[in-house]
Amino acid sequence: MKIDDLVLEKFKDRFIIFDGAMGTMLQKSGLKVGDLPETLNITNPDIIRNIHKQYIDAGADIIIANTFGANELKYSSSKYSIEEVITAGVKIAKEAAQDKLVALDVSSIGQMMEPTGPLSFEAAYNLFKKQFVIGEKAGADLILIETMSDLYETKAAVLAAKENSDLPVFCTMTFQDNGRTLMGTDPKTMVFVLEGLGVDVLGVNCSLGPKELMPIVEEILKYASIPVMVQPNAGLPRYDGKNTVYDITADEFVKYVKIMVEKGVRVLGGCCGTNPEFIKKLCEGLKDSKPLKIEEKNFSVVCSSTETVFLGEKVTIIGERINPTGKSKYKEELKEKSVNFIQTQAVKQKEEGAHIIELNVGLPEIDEKEIMIKAVKSVQKVVQLPITIDSPNEEVLEAGARVYNGKPIINSVNGKTEIMKKVFPVVKKYGGCVIGLTIDESGIPDTAEGRFKIAEKIVNTAKEYGIHKKNIIIDCLALTASAQQKEVLETIKAIKLVKEKLEVKTVLGVSNVSFGLPRREILNRTFLSMALYAGLDLPIMNTGDEGMKEVISSFEVLSNIDREGKNYVEKYGTKLVGKKEEAVTNIENISSIKDLKQIIVDGIEKDAITSTEVLLKTKEPLEVVNSYIIPALDYVGEQYEEKEIFLPQLIQSAETVKKSFEVIKKKIVEQGEESISKGKIILATVKGDIHDIGKNIVKVLLENYGFEVIDLGKDVAIEKVVNTVKEHNVKLVGLSALMTTTVVNMKKTIEALRENNLQCKVFVGGAVLNEQYAEMIGADFYAKDARESVRIAEEIFRN
Repeated sequence: MKIDDLVLEKFKDRFIIFDGAMGTMLQKSGLKVGDLPETLNITNPDIIRNIHKQYIDAGADIIIANTFGANELKYSSSKYSIEEVITAGVKIAKEAAQDKLVALDVSSIGQMMEPTGPLSFEAAYNLFKKQFVIGEKAGADLILIETMSDLYETKAAVLAAKENSDLPVFCTMTFQDNGRTLMGTDPKTMVFVLEGLGVDVLGVNCSLGPKELMPIVEEILKYASIPVMVQPNAGLPRYDGKNTVYDITADEFVKYVKIMVEKGVRVLGGCCGTNPEFIKKLCEGLKDSKPLKIEEKNFSVVCSSTETVFLGEKVTIIGERINPTGKSKYKEELKEKSVNFIQTQAVKQKEEGAHIIELNVGLPEIDEKEIMIKAVKSVQKVVQLPITIDSPNEEVLEAGARVYNGKPIINSVNGKTEIMKKVFPVVKKYGGCVIGLTIDESGIPDTAEGRFKIAEKIVNTAKEYGIHKKNIIIDCLALTASAQQKEVLETIKAIKLVKEKLEVKTVLGVSNVSFGLPRREILNRTFLSMALYAGLDLPIMNTGDEGMKEVISSFEVLSNIDREGKNYVEKYGTKLVGKKEEAVTNIENISSIKDLKQIIVDGIEKDAITSTEVLLKTKEPLEVVNSYIIPALDYVGEQYEEKEIFLPQLIQSAETVKKSFEVIKKKIVEQGEESISKGKIILATVKGDIHDIGKNIVKVLLENYGFEVIDLGKDVAIEKVVNTVKEHNVKLVGLSALMTTTVVNMKKTIEALRENNLQCKVFVGGAVLNEQYAEMIGADFYAKDARESVRIAEEIFRN
């Protein structure tokens, strides 16, 4: 029996209770502002040991080692190595735990992940790997990956844990009050991706109080097939002028947590604001309760980081065009390692109605593995649709699946035993869906029954690898009517057999049927209609073929998928056509294909350079900024606020603007003109705080709206802020803080600016802040996000 089996077996019929907040207890113990909490493992171990002991006495089953932020980036300037800090932290916890278990605590590295930030996937993986290796060697019983806001970083952490440790992995993410993480992941997407990666327990921590977390917890429970963990805060924070306090008592905390338990939560604990009293009352409140039985959920899905597509609920279209077959331009770009064709086609197919983008980079004369990695990353930059990673080479499939941010379709496996041995371990490891082709060592069977037998073999063999049939998609293979006319109907019959007897999803490259015949679109549409009636779930097709999309729309009405024909009427109804056309026109008012505005909206950086160069031949730089760049950014900002897009897309559009600005600035220098800066703004993460992700996001947006940003970095001394305002005569200062302990330094910085009679306005932001905080510490504005920072800046510099 493995270690993870032993740990989970111990709690098979009862709840698992973790401890409460470490940071809250450390603040009470006198942790100094700006100190790295984990260094106390070495400098004052008695404080840490005492906190652990209090939680053990309160009844916790598992205590969390004081290793939350102990990674090499955060400790690069510390005199203590992470080996020393993590080893000490785990050993102190083990001493205090006695017969209870100890979790190695690991959280976010503190830098934004690619493509929105500088941290690469493999760099993040290696940082996490070191923490897990040290922690397991020190004696940790399990790994807790917590307070994660980026699914991509979370994936790097989970893979590092699974590949370098035998310990069970518990993983929780933190969500905002809009029901998504900072980077836009919703609860169901988190569930499907983390379950696929093989975590043992998943859930949510921090974020909000238990009452406010309830909708998020309910959604997690709806989709999860493994134990769910919840560690809420002690309500919502507020600043009392001296400290951060939380608004619910231990009794209220337990009241809401017990509701979660009744819904199916099995693993519980506390986060910010909780203490041993909360854990004691939680244990008492649950002592007579038993956890609900966990049920296997049967959802077939694929995911990007922000979007989940449920297979089988409606016809799911896979866009076929990113494939080098018959595309000389694409082949040339692949040889040049260019991704421009890939990005433009991904965007275009999304606009045409694709639900999933197929990605094939197979050319014999290129390094397919290298290009697949680049291609996956490039598509993730510009669209948030799930992707199909298509290659006959298992190493290419793994390379693509590894760097993909979500749950992909892996295309493909077939009935050949050797191929299944190579591909199924990749599918299992990365938790994707897999396409199974009905071909084996003897080729493609002539009959439907022959193809069904291969499909059955694929499903049964996948089960041996631990791959559930909800993650299998069978391709009964469309053959050309021009050469194998008799076999066309056999494909249709095979789809029907597979759907009825194996109960798996089906996929088909529809247009293969018409090769070599005239008016191919007629055959394609008819064949598509036949296949849909037989049970086809995922047609791989040309998303630009309106006739094929009309077949799908009508099929969904006639088969009762499109209830009351609402989608059909919206698309084709006479009364609604005008409204739809008006909406399209509104978008076209700010953009058209290859127009700079649309390029910025789509986030295609290379095209931004070319388009800006063309515009500057007939327009002045300021006109390009005001008539193209700013309207595009405003549109993207509105989409962000309406939750049509999320932070990665907002940042990608801003990065695209950077490319445009590089061309504009060069033109300004050539003309001998002055800068087009709207004004100078200082940004700083306050003294004692080393978190600057939020500040960096604000910087990117402000710069792209034409403001000059003086970025003072993180852990900035009060005097430095004051002196910089004096030196540059700055009208606006933005201050950031993530930690509750550093809000006091934000207040002191504002006071210092006022005491020096500096006529600047101050806006503040950060996870621990709200409007009440901002008012109490003397700030002029509270910026809830980067978009709000832009509005504040425009208001200040308009006056």
